[in-house]
Amino acid sequence: MQSYQLIRSKRKTLSLQIDKNAQLLVRAPMRLSVKKIEDFINEKQKWIQKKQVEITSRIPPKQNYEQGNRYLFLGKSYPLQPVESGDPLTFNGQSFQFNNQYDGYSAFHWFYKKEFIKIAMPILNQLAEKHRLNYQEIRFKAQKTRWGSCSANDNINLNYLLIMAPISVIEAVIAHELAHIKHKNHGQDFYRLLDSMISTQKQTDVWLKDNGQKLHNLKPLV
Repeated sequence: MQSYQLIRSKRKTLSLQIDKNAQLLVRAPMRLSVKKIEDFINEKQKWIQKKQVEITSRIPPKQNYEQGNRYLFLGKSYPLQPVESGDPLTFNGQSFQFNNQYDGYSAFHWFYKKEFIKIAMPILNQLAEKHRLNYQEIRFKAQKTRWGSCSANDNINLNYLLIMAPISVIEAVIAHELAHIKHKNHGQDFYRLLDSMISTQKQTDVWLKDNGQKLHNLKPLV
């Protein structure tokens, strides 16, 4: 039997979903028997296997944080240089120094979040003050599907993995979320305000479309 995660709710029908890790999620009514659920899974085996193969092919291989691997920082790639002491990860303008006593994945997340906050906060506050847009709270997260968001209460979330993108992309994403403080949709008034704040939105969309997967996966370029 195909392994799966079962989620029961007050729904009336069964549904199958393959998540980003190629795992099967089954959503089922509260009282539907396990036998009926598993019979349904068996009927859909060809579809399940096809989707799992498609998703597995897109999952990047586990990374080895080795000398010579290149990683993005502010739109450019730099090589990794392992060292045996110091902070988990530092940057000297030419290369990353990775303390190989630490986990590489965690070290990059630590460094990218720290550096993104240092760069993003002045941009955020300058744009907010200039255009009289008052946010409530700011949070920095590594999100899989979003670069930023603005809540109904004017709380802003920013994806700190944007530190791998050029400054112009960071500025455009921040401006986009600040503009949602005044306009909670993507109507004409929203885009008029955004255009008055930043002139690189179209280039930003293209850059993120072409490079977004590299940012989400924290994947070395070589």
